[in-house]
Amino acid sequence: MTQIPFIGYHCEGFPPVENALTEPNGLLVAGGDLTPERLIEAYSKGIFPWFEDDQPILWWSPAPRAVLYPAEFTPSRSLKKTLRKKTFTITFDTAFQEVISSCSKPRPSGDGTWITADMMDAYTQLHQLGYAHSVEAWDGKELVGGLYGICLGSIFFGESMFSTKSDASKVAFCSLVEHCNLKNIDLIDCQVANPHLASLGAVDICRTTFKKHLQALIPDKLALDRHKGFWSTYSN
Repeated sequence: MTQIPFIGYHCEGFPPVENALTEPNGLLVAGGDLTPERLIEAYSKGIFPWFEDDQPILWWSPAPRAVLYPAEFTPSRSLKKTLRKKTFTITFDTAFQEVISSCSKPRPSGDGTWITADMMDAYTQLHQLGYAHSVEAWDGKELVGGLYGICLGSIFFGESMFSTKSDASKVAFCSLVEHCNLKNIDLIDCQVANPHLASLGAVDICRTTFKKHLQALIPDKLALDRHKGFWSTYSN
């Protein structure tokens, strides 16, 4: 693997995202920590952590970037049928720890194990501070799907989703999009495209366009109070 700089050794903070490798796509820098200040700085610059237990903290900023514009979202015909059935009850920020824990569990595809205990602790702290949020899908009293991410300014940075019943995570995502439209959240960052995200309407944009979105939609001084209680009043 090509050598990358380490925070605290080669550099004091994050280098320009243009320095990110093309292979593996987006790997930018290693080291640092998972404090709220570091994470908020990272996301505001289009950078996110992704690593495994036996690795140092690795920070990424891939290009192209997968995003979804809530105002342009249209669910598929089959998903519309599922939504009309109202099979699931949707809540926001009522079970954050349960959602992130479920997202961390190994899956048949092999995805999910990158959410380490340190990552769960870090994002739970961000949740307590009012930055990280969850969407939950319930079948009766059973949590059967959901997602979590970070909201800064008018961007929701999606991190992970899970589902134990068909379409549960898709319904949770649709509810997130609906809420974003109600609250003037203009962009959902999906990080890297995959077939599931593409089926929900995610598209790839270049790094230059993504940086313009970050500059336009995240204020220089983040207003934490804007997001306290922002999601918890919603239920469906």
